[in-house]
Amino acid sequence: MWGRATAAALPGFILAAALASLLGRLWPGPWQATLVPGLVLLFPLWISIAAASFRFAGGWRAWGWIGSLALAALGALWLLQATGWAA
Repeated sequence: MWGRATAAALPGFILAAALASLLGRLWPGPWQATLVPGLVLLFPLWISIAAASFRFAGGWRAWGWIGSLALAALGALWLLQATGWAA
C-alpha cells in the first residue's frame, strides 16, 4: 500500500503538473491566459491519478506506469520547448 501511495504522491504530482502544463501550452492563445485554469485543473487531476494508482496490483507496477507516463509527459513538454512549436 505504501508503494502505491508514494507513486500517487511523487510521480503522480509530476504527471498531473506536466499534463496541466501541456494543456496550457497547446491551448490557443498566450499561455498566461491558461495559467489559472491550469492551476485549478491540477488538483482534481492529481487526485484522479492518485485514485488510479491504487488500482494497480503492487507498488512497483504503480511506480513503473505512473513514472513512465510522467517521464513521457515531461519529454513532450521538452519537445514542445525545443522545437518552439508552442511558444
